Amino acid sequence: MFGLDSIWHWLIVLVIVVLLFGTAKLRNAGNDLGAAIRNFKKGMNQGDEDEAAKAKAVHELKADPPADAAPQAKSEQTKSDEQRDRAS
Repeated sequence: MFGLDSIWHWLIVLVIVVLLFGTAKLRNAGNDLGAAIRNFKKGMNQGDEDEAAKAKAVHELKADPPADAAPQAKSEQTKSDEQRDRAS
């Protein structure tokens, strides 16, 4: 029988494809497919880099919270208390 697992089957299919499309079109199709795969991988890596940058920014914000006005006001009150104590 002539099955799909036969090497002769695939050789005949390959000859028919080359005759129909020619080697130039097949070479261009291969280049286009390779470029598409490279762009896809690049896009996937870029998405990972964006997520890593966001995670790093969140971690930095948690590690070093911004200064509030309340601690500054408290320190100013403490300074005025110290000056008053020195004057007494």
